[in-house]
Amino acid sequence: MPPFGPIKRRDLIAYLRELGFDGPFSAKRHQFMSKETLRVRIPNPHRGDISKGLLATVLSEAGILPTGCGFSEK
Repeated sequence: MPPFGPIKRRDLIAYLRELGFDGPFSAKRHQFMSKETLRVRIPNPHRGDISKGLLATVLSEAGILPTGCGFSEK
């Protein structure tokens, strides 16, 4: 897993898939990924990386704890 910090959207999707999430699937305004009954909104594509703050929000919604050397599930 990557260190906790800014990340490309494509890489975030790849790491969530490694953790068992399916998708991304289209919704009204944002895409989302799902795992069992959990749905996590994925930021829309933009030019830059996903910021550390937004990444923390996405990981929190997914029930994932950022650790010093990567991500771990709660």
